[in-house]
Amino acid sequence: MTHWLSVVVATPAHSAVAGPLTYRSESLLGPGSLVRVPLGKREVLGVVWEQLPDSGGLAEAQAKSVLGALDGLAPLSATWRRLVGFTASYYQRSLGEVALAALPPQLRELSTVQLARRLKRPVKDSASAPPDARQLVALSAQQTQALAQFEADTRPALLFGATGSGKTEVYLRAAARVLAADPGAQVLVMVPEINLTPQLQARFEERFAHLGKERVVSLHSGLSPAQRLKSWLAAHAGQARLVLGTRMAVLASLPKLQLIVVDEEHDPSYKQQEGARYSARDLAVYRAKLETDAANPAHGPCRVLLGTATPSLESWQATITGRYQRLSMSERIGVTPSSGDTTSMGAEEFSDGPPLGKLAPPGGSEVHAVTSVGANGLPKIRLLDMNHQPKHCTLAPPLLEAIGARIARGEQSLIFLNRRGYAPVLACHDCGWKSECPHCSAYRVFHKIDRTLRCHHCGFTARVPRACPGCGNVDIAPLGKGTERLEEHLAELLAGVQRPDGGALRIARIDADTTRLKGALESQLASVHAREVDVLVGTQMIAKGHDFRHITLVAAVNPDGALFSSDFRAPERLFGLLMQAAGRAGRDALHSEASEMWVQTFHPQHPLFAALKQHDYPAFAAQELREREAAGMSPFGYSALVRAEARTQEVAQGFLNTAAAAAQTQQLSGHAQVTSYPAVPMTIQRVANIERAQMLVESPSRAALQRFLAAWQPVLFETRQQGDFKSLVRWAVDVDPIAI
Repeated sequence: MTHWLSVVVATPAHSAVAGPLTYRSESLLGPGSLVRVPLGKREVLGVVWEQLPDSGGLAEAQAKSVLGALDGLAPLSATWRRLVGFTASYYQRSLGEVALAALPPQLRELSTVQLARRLKRPVKDSASAPPDARQLVALSAQQTQALAQFEADTRPALLFGATGSGKTEVYLRAAARVLAADPGAQVLVMVPEINLTPQLQARFEERFAHLGKERVVSLHSGLSPAQRLKSWLAAHAGQARLVLGTRMAVLASLPKLQLIVVDEEHDPSYKQQEGARYSARDLAVYRAKLETDAANPAHGPCRVLLGTATPSLESWQATITGRYQRLSMSERIGVTPSSGDTTSMGAEEFSDGPPLGKLAPPGGSEVHAVTSVGANGLPKIRLLDMNHQPKHCTLAPPLLEAIGARIARGEQSLIFLNRRGYAPVLACHDCGWKSECPHCSAYRVFHKIDRTLRCHHCGFTARVPRACPGCGNVDIAPLGKGTERLEEHLAELLAGVQRPDGGALRIARIDADTTRLKGALESQLASVHAREVDVLVGTQMIAKGHDFRHITLVAAVNPDGALFSSDFRAPERLFGLLMQAAGRAGRDALHSEASEMWVQTFHPQHPLFAALKQHDYPAFAAQELREREAAGMSPFGYSALVRAEARTQEVAQGFLNTAAAAAQTQQLSGHAQVTSYPAVPMTIQRVANIERAQMLVESPSRAALQRFLAAWQPVLFETRQQGDFKSLVRWAVDVDPIAI
């Protein structure tokens, strides 16, 4: 008997075959079944989306048959399919593109026989008794209260906890309660970046060792294809009780999911920047709702717990309106607030002496600084006014003195500069030549370690020229500083400083360049934890999430660039990054009183720094929310960016403007509440010889924006078919963009 099936395959949203395709099958296959089907001359993996009553008018001669099903693999659940359907609809992508991207790549290559062989491999069950509660670390009063509030309220929860306040322990306890209450329950724990996964996985594996090692798995792009498939199969079969992963894990098949934890929920890394540009944080909240609606009442709702010290303004506003509950933990673990201290993370408490002080460095010159003491064991914030420092100095004299004092006491320091390489530009001062990338509208970065100029956008690499290509001058010099140059400069400035044992100073650098090899990051972090490093230099990859126990000083070298950015989210990202960086200092209670965060700035009176001095996120958020509400920006307004790429700017911008004019002429659904701005070049308008343009679309109504974008998709497709725009390389819609 012939059965007709609707099958989704991996095709982009603007493809001519973007929707589900109709296939016939001799066997009845249920929705969610994985099948192999012909697509053109290829054989591809597809997902049965629904059973059809007939061919829907498809001629018998044109109908193609399902080549085979992946037997032995349970169908993907209805909840998972609804999640994928929502993701594709909301983020304006094709159903198959989202569905197939959520599956492990190796699954597309395995034959039915190979898959059956993998499924037959036994899962080692080494389960044992759970740890005795008496063996666990005692919870603080704030941790206990946060857990109680989380259990009592089924709304999504925002755990607003200071750095070092013990948020991870709350995650562990919440997961333990869910897993103990239901022997089949699954928990998903998400982190923003791969480099945070190993240390968190180690803590969860240690705590849940009684479940067996096979029951705790990780899902992220750093795994080999075989490892990723193994983890996905364990999660899909319900064998994995605890899944740790990056943003991709939010779309994993977890049939018995009952708790989702999103650590560092504010992090921009949760927003996918290629293909389907989804927000894993937002999907986690939506998925919890879907799982709750479909859950067996006996199992209770699926809960979602978002944790951070610096919430995204969208999540913070959700707690103000009551959509989310807010759980606060303002005190660091092991730190007892001083008598009479009733402040929270919004405290305004200054150290002894005037707030506006003058520190006297060696040599007697005045150093203007602002100092504050963070409440509840948080590090003191010192703002160094670089207008009063020696001209062109990279590190101010008092900061160097403070670093030297830490080294003499056997403590560690972290120097943070969010720019890798030796220098961002190599330049000739005679003719004005600069190391521009020939393929991008950006400069190639000078990397001294291998004497290369590298473009961080297209990857183009060339050896450093012996002389200026423009005029032949041999005196070409680096402009600006990256982490590589900062590391070298620190070694020169601290050459005479010795460790307490008389040994030589040890400086290490951690950034994308030093951690390319497999295992390099883990090895370098182990050296820091073993106190084999005195000064750690790095980018934002070391400024968040890591639990360094012996770092007592953190310094931000050049944070001013984001203060006046055209991107409205730049202040939010900067404040969060500086707060997270400060949180690396004084995490051991023995060092909390002496811990400090130094910020070198030419604008110490900026309102952002006023809130940072007091570790006062609520004050910063209140000011930002007032400005955004007045401007109608997120979370009070909704936006999308439509990006186009072509060989010329004229084609890219012309495509966007023509499509917008057509939408206005046709008066598409929701257009009355939508504002489209003229197309403009992107900040870096050319990458790999491709010109890039974008158009901003805004609306005060999320529903109106969604209706408009859905109705606009066919118009965009038709516009591309016009003769003037057939050379267009690609276009894409980015809903809820994190950078404009």
